[in-house]
Amino acid sequence: MRLKIPPPIYALSIALVMWLLSRYFPISKLIESPWNNLGIVMVILAALMDFTSLYLFFKKRTTPNPMKPEFTTGLVTNGMYRFSRNPMYLGMLVMLIGFAVYLGQLTPFLILPAFYFLITEMQIKPEEEMLEQKFGKEYLEYKRRVRRWL
Repeated sequence: MRLKIPPPIYALSIALVMWLLSRYFPISKLIESPWNNLGIVMVILAALMDFTSLYLFFKKRTTPNPMKPEFTTGLVTNGMYRFSRNPMYLGMLVMLIGFAVYLGQLTPFLILPAFYFLITEMQIKPEEEMLEQKFGKEYLEYKRRVRRWL
């Protein structure tokens, strides 16, 4: 299953579970209206971070396809990639946190670690293995300098 499911599918699946939990198993209201609308702002800012990070792949003329890291022709280490090796996945996580804030219930927050675990195990670690094989010392130095998430 590693590298078989596109990362946005993980994020959308988790978002659906969050919504279902909020709707059918609300434990406690954490964030009341209108404060829950801050979640929308978080989602928008995280989407901008994702699109900015994606643009850097096109600018470098390398593939952004997370399902085929072997087609990568160069490392992207500028922009948000100076602070996180995975700013697009971080952006997805922040979008999910924003969605949880918008929903306002406790239960959506409880599922967030599932996304972190799934993306780390099923996507990030296989990508890192491939990038280490392909770029060797250059990627290992980048890994040493920049954290996986933040």
